[in-house]
Amino acid sequence: MTVLEQPGFAALREAIRVACASALAEMGQGDRPFRLQSWINLHDRGGFNFLHLHEGSLLSGSFYLNVPPGSGEFVFRDPRPGVIHGSFKGAVPNGHSDIHLTPSDGLLVLFPCWMEHYVEPHDNDEPRITIAFNALDRDRSVKR
Repeated sequence: MTVLEQPGFAALREAIRVACASALAEMGQGDRPFRLQSWINLHDRGGFNFLHLHEGSLLSGSFYLNVPPGSGEFVFRDPRPGVIHGSFKGAVPNGHSDIHLTPSDGLLVLFPCWMEHYVEPHDNDEPRITIAFNALDRDRSVKR
């Protein structure tokens, strides 16, 4: 849970801290102290992540270290029941439509902790490697 604390990731840790601080400022939380919790997701062929969210975090995100062809997309799902079960689907106001993000090496993705998301299966013998993270209240611990 402390991958970003390793000396080799100092520049990335700082970039993520700046991105989180900027996002928190846009949310009216610019003075909120936070810490980073981080881990590695390494997916071999067939690897994926089930639909989930990061309850209790301020923000969540992923940094893509290695994204070979066939890595599968990062998919966001609007968790509001009215949208999921509503009559309107697709790219209309309040219509349910998953957002598919095609990752690439060096991509940093930052999102609210309540945003449901999953990762499609990996289809390459070279692993897909990401550093996932949560920005947490400095004084609160959250289990992943």
